[in-house]
Amino acid sequence: MGTWKTKNGNTKKKISYISVPAQIINSVSSSSLHNFLDNKSSKKNTSKFFINLRNPKLWAFSLFLLSILGISLRLGLCLSHFGSGVHESQLQSSDSNGSPKSHLGFAYIRSNTTQVEISNAKDRSLDTGVEKNETFGGDQAHLITSNGNVHDDKNYDFWKQPDGLGYKPCLDFSIEYRRESKKIVAERRKYLMVVVSGGLNQQKIQIVDAVVIARILGAVLVVPILQINLIWGDESEFSDIFDLEQFKSVLANDVKIVSLLPASKVMTRPSEDGSMPFNASPQWIRSHYLKRFNREGVLLLRRFDSRLSKDLPSDLQKLRCKVAFKALKFAPRVMEMGTKLAERMRSKGPYIALHLRMEKDVWVRTGCLSGLSSKYDEIVNIERIKRPELLTAKSSMTSNERKLAGLCPLNAKEVTRLLRALGAPRDARIYWAGGEPLGGKEALKPLTSEFPHLYNKYDIALPLELKPFAKRASIMAAIDYIVCKESDVFMASHGGNMGHAIQGHRAYEGHKKIITPNKRHMLPYFVNSSMTKTEFEKIIKKLHRQSLGQPELRISKAGRDVTKYPVPECMCKQSNTTI
Repeated sequence: MGTWKTKNGNTKKKISYISVPAQIINSVSSSSLHNFLDNKSSKKNTSKFFINLRNPKLWAFSLFLLSILGISLRLGLCLSHFGSGVHESQLQSSDSNGSPKSHLGFAYIRSNTTQVEISNAKDRSLDTGVEKNETFGGDQAHLITSNGNVHDDKNYDFWKQPDGLGYKPCLDFSIEYRRESKKIVAERRKYLMVVVSGGLNQQKIQIVDAVVIARILGAVLVVPILQINLIWGDESEFSDIFDLEQFKSVLANDVKIVSLLPASKVMTRPSEDGSMPFNASPQWIRSHYLKRFNREGVLLLRRFDSRLSKDLPSDLQKLRCKVAFKALKFAPRVMEMGTKLAERMRSKGPYIALHLRMEKDVWVRTGCLSGLSSKYDEIVNIERIKRPELLTAKSSMTSNERKLAGLCPLNAKEVTRLLRALGAPRDARIYWAGGEPLGGKEALKPLTSEFPHLYNKYDIALPLELKPFAKRASIMAAIDYIVCKESDVFMASHGGNMGHAIQGHRAYEGHKKIITPNKRHMLPYFVNSSMTKTEFEKIIKKLHRQSLGQPELRISKAGRDVTKYPVPECMCKQSNTTI
C-alpha cells in the first residue's frame, strides 16, 4: 500500500501490485514474507524502516534487484541441469616444435534409450556430444549439437555402431574337456618350453598356440621365452609386457603354467624341435612329440609361428579365445599408460584409431610404392634391389598391378579419401599407431590437412610419461594396441597381425565398429577423375556396407583364425553364456 498526492494536494491511499518471478516467491518462506511485511509494530527502528519502504524509488530499486535475482536463479538451474556429467578436459601436450595441440572437441554421453530425445533447449551451451544406445547388438550413436539438434546424417552414420546380432562371448567347454582338465592340471612329468619371436602381436599368436599345444600334449607350460628382437633391440621379458599372475590364474583349469623348470628338470637337456609343418593337427602333434616327452620329459619348441592348424576342435578353439581375450592381459603399468591415453583421446567424445603401415620396410616388402614422389620411389627401389629377400609379394607383378589387386597398404591420401567418403567429420579426433612413415611429416600431410586433430602417443603423452618404455618396442606397441582397441572406430591401412588381433578383440567385446578397406574394388574409383564427389561417396559407402565390423562366421571360409573371427565358436546367442 502506498500514499500518493493528487493534483489538488490531497493525499489518497492506493493499493499497488508488484510482479515478482515465481522462483523468488518459492525461495522465500511464507513466515519470512509475513515478518518482512507485518513487523512494523515490533520496534521503533523497524517502524522507521517501513516508513522508508513507502518511498516509490526504494520500491523500484527493490523490484529491480528481485528481478535480477530471479533471472540468475533461472539461469543457474538450467546450467546445473545441462552441465552435469559433461567432462571437459584438455590435452596437456604439444607438438615437436612446441606449439600446443588443439584440445579434443567432443563430450561423450551415454544412455540406454533407443531413440533420440531432444528437449527444447535454446539456452544449451554443451559441446557436441554422443548419445549411444548400449543395448547389445544394436549400438547406435546419436550426435547432438550444442543447440540440441541431431547432427547431420553423415556424422550420425559414421559413428553408428554395427548390429552385433545378439552375439555374446560364450566359452562353455564340453563335459569331456572339463573331465580331462583335472588330469592335465595335475601333470608333473612333462614340461613344454617355447621361444616366441617377432613383434608384439606375432608373439601373442605364438603364445596362444603354445597354450593349446600344451593342452594337446597334456604338458605343463613353462612361461614363454621372448626372443630378443634384433631389429628393435627389445629385451623385454614376458612379465614386462603381460600380467603373469593373470595369465596363470585364468588358465589354471586348462593348463598348468610355471615360471621356471623344477629343480629335477633343470639339468635335463630338452628335446628341441623347430620343424613343425604348417597346418599341423592335434593328431600330428601327439604322434611326433609324445614319445620325446616320455623319454626326455622336457620339449623345447621354436619357429612354430602360425604352424598350428586354424581349424581345431571346438574346445581348443574356445581355449584360443580364452587365452587371447582373457588370459593375455597387459601388465598393470602398461594397461595404466594405454588406458590413460585412451581416456585423453575420448575426453571430449568419440575418436577414430588408425593403424598406418607406411614405413620404408613395409613399402619394400610389399613391392609397392608410397605415392609420395619419385625421390621416395627411388629409395624404395634401391633398398629392394639390395635386399631382394625382403620382397614377400609376387615378384612378377608391377607395383601398380599390386595396388589395383588390393595388395598394397593405403597411403595417407587414400586413407583420407576413404574416411571422408564414409562420412568422417572433419573435426573428428584421430589417433594413429605405427612406425615412422617414409617421408616423415610430409607423408601425413594429406591426413593432417583434412583432419587437423591427428595425434599419436607422443603427441598426447605428458613429458617423461613414455620415457620408461623408450627402448621397449613391444610395450610401445602394446600401448598403441590399447588405445586402438578402445576407439569408437578402428581402421588398419594394411591388415597385418595387429589389425587382425584388434579386429577379433573388438568383435569379442561387442562388435565395435571397424572399417575393413575394400581395396581391390575401391581403388579403381580413386583414379576415376570423371566421377562427381557425390557419386564417389555413394559407391564407396556401398562397397563398405558389409565391411564395418558386423559379425562374420569364421567357418564361412577355411583357414580363418578364431581370434580374428570369434563367431560361432567363442560367441553365441544363447541366454546362458560364460564370459
